[in-house]
Amino acid sequence: MKKLVYTDKEVTDAAAYIINNVAHKFLCFYGEMGAGKTTLIKAIVTELGGQGQANSPTFGIVNEYYDLKEELIAYHFDFYRLNDEVEAYDIGIEDYFNTDSWVFIEWPEKIQNLLPSDAIKIKIEVVDSVTRVLSF
Repeated sequence: MKKLVYTDKEVTDAAAYIINNVAHKFLCFYGEMGAGKTTLIKAIVTELGGQGQANSPTFGIVNEYYDLKEELIAYHFDFYRLNDEVEAYDIGIEDYFNTDSWVFIEWPEKIQNLLPSDAIKIKIEVVDSVTRVLSF
């Protein structure tokens, strides 16, 4: 298991660490509300060359991110508001998961039975108001 302690000011370093140390592009982010899942995903998108401001897709469920060439680089899901896995099927989750692009999922526990077996589980633990422990 890989582990990294980082502060709010080092989130870019944490993003680069993840990109360089994961075996697959399908990343599931676990952590309590306010742990920094969205902040870390925003930093990853930026490190991957994503254009524009990355935002939490809480109300839209999914955001797409593109690079300068307008090529899709990532899907970002936030399943916090999902009531059950059927709602994930309703948005066509299988199509999104069947991609070569990066996939970032917040609140993956809401769709646990739909996740691919090789999904990377990234846990973010809060140490204090600015420090986090990342493990995967």
